[in-house]
Amino acid sequence: MIITGADAIFSGLVSGIVATAVMTLTEIPSWRKWGLLGVFEWHENQLLSTKFFHIARNKINFKYIFFLHFLNGSLAGIAFPFILSILDIPITRDYTLMLSVGYGFALWIATLVPIHKPITGHSLWNHKLGHLPSIASLMGHLIYGLVLGIVIMINDKLLTSQIGEIIKI
Repeated sequence: MIITGADAIFSGLVSGIVATAVMTLTEIPSWRKWGLLGVFEWHENQLLSTKFFHIARNKINFKYIFFLHFLNGSLAGIAFPFILSILDIPITRDYTLMLSVGYGFALWIATLVPIHKPITGHSLWNHKLGHLPSIASLMGHLIYGLVLGIVIMINDKLLTSQIGEIIKI
């Protein structure tokens, strides 16, 4: 079943929040190891929040960092079921998981490659901390995509009362 309208918004919102929460948990080790510079999304959100919310640049404000992080993840989550619906792709395990991981990769490309250096002044490819923060960021986005797809499938089964089909043995 292809979900539409309010169901797609609800499913995408819940899925985006859950996927962002899991992604955020995977970013904590990078933050502990490298600080704010090592978590590209948080670094961007810190600098954006200084402009949007007029906070001091020298004080890390996790409230605004996570507000922007979850806002972006929620909006991307809402978009995914609509993309599936527009492309007339059924929400099945094979298609959804493959496409959701690809979606996570596409989000990494679209949201980091063109804007990270202009916002932060640091290159993704020649970062002063090396390549590991870039790899960690990519892995976080792939995990976001995977979790997004899993939760979208669960939501779809709940909405269509087919919860027994979520896990096929």
